Amino acid sequence: MPPDAFALVLLAAGRSERFGGNKLAASLGGRPVIEHTLAALAPLPLRWRFAVVSATTPPLPGYHTLRLDPPDSPQSASLRLGVAAAQARGAKAVLVALADMPLVPTAHFAALLDRFDGTRIASQAGGVPMPPALFGASCFRALQSLTGDRGAGLLLRDAPAVPLPEGADLDIDTPQDLALAAQA
Repeated sequence: MPPDAFALVLLAAGRSERFGGNKLAASLGGRPVIEHTLAALAPLPLRWRFAVVSATTPPLPGYHTLRLDPPDSPQSASLRLGVAAAQARGAKAVLVALADMPLVPTAHFAALLDRFDGTRIASQAGGVPMPPALFGASCFRALQSLTGDRGAGLLLRDAPAVPLPEGADLDIDTPQDLALAAQA
């Protein structure tokens, strides 16, 4: 599949309730958490870059931002919003990434793109399929029918997977997670 067929859907609308403040703006190695994620995604040859955001999401230059409304909507609503925007632009596949996973390296995202068979491919840590993940157009309908706060895990259950480097599966949900990421 040519690179101009891919869209990125960056999920960046989390409420940061367990963190106790804006986790994406929290400092990790002297830069906001989200800047680490953006830097890893920047070199990828993606035609469109969408970010599902909240009112507290830091600015995301170069991204089409989609405001999650209402702001307390579950993760499935973020996925639906991002996938619908990508599909409306003509994307044939979406790379779903989480803004609060700052340790995923560019090489891992590139491996997902390289090994994508046109249907779906997941990341994997400890034998568990997880985001970042890539979904072809044949999955768009299923992604847009998701409900609740579970994400696309069921769609990834038996998907091919690329192992994440050790520790890269850490998402920043609590101050303790941020401290672990700082040690990585």
